[in-house]
Amino acid sequence: MTTEAIGIIGGSGLYEMDGFQTKKAHRVATPFGKPSDAIIEGRLHKRPVFFLPRHGVGHRISPTEINFRANIYALKKLGVRNVFSVSAVGSLQAKYEPGHFVLADQFVDRTKGIRKSTFFGEGCVGHVALADPICPTLWGRANTAASEVPLTYHKGGTYVCMEGPGFSTRAESRANHQAGFSVIGMTNVPEAYLAREAGLCYCTVAMVTDYDSWNETVEHVTVEAVIKIMKENVARAKQLLSKLVASFEDKPDCACRKASQFAIMTNPKLIPAKTRSALKLVLAP
Repeated sequence: MTTEAIGIIGGSGLYEMDGFQTKKAHRVATPFGKPSDAIIEGRLHKRPVFFLPRHGVGHRISPTEINFRANIYALKKLGVRNVFSVSAVGSLQAKYEPGHFVLADQFVDRTKGIRKSTFFGEGCVGHVALADPICPTLWGRANTAASEVPLTYHKGGTYVCMEGPGFSTRAESRANHQAGFSVIGMTNVPEAYLAREAGLCYCTVAMVTDYDSWNETVEHVTVEAVIKIMKENVARAKQLLSKLVASFEDKPDCACRKASQFAIMTNPKLIPAKTRSALKLVLAP
């Protein structure tokens, strides 16, 4: 049986981890344009792993400018079926302290409709269920791995995705805090939704860097503070990812793989050839 590949979306520094054997850099062409950067293929604990820096090497692509469709398409084209998203976030509740990790299981979309958020359209209407947007299998494995490495983590939580690139106003941050949401970031929507459409298992590993601006007992978020905590979190993230890969077990029958099986509403005869071609890989099992 072929060993399933794991995709890791996050900062470019993540693939500089002990034991990762670099094999090749892939520049993948997609019907949706260029991915954020070359995807680095290698092996970790004898399993194929593909790293994609979502902001590009050197962090040169803003959240709004990320080509999420191309990123997800490229990973699937390379054979990836399992994706772990490593993301920096702000905390919206006191218990999620800077330096902690949150394994979110829900999303609230506060982006502005600028981002291309679906593979469907252009003559093909499709609807995919997103009630539980995180793969329960990957989420369970992430929780197990997190319990076995030296970090503080939280099981579950709601990730609010804002447009950015500016941070929240204090009023916005207070509203998210009062709503009971857990963390806030700028990248996991539509990334998670597109992964589901493409039949990929997807799990968020959120790294808390700050308290956003709702908490007036601490200084409001600054880039300097975020970078300091982020560097500390990356070291912990590498340990967590290494543990995840080492203990990973394939589950090719996961329900995520069939999410788009009955999604298309359009009469197949009416779908334009160009759209049909672009969707062929997305909808493939």
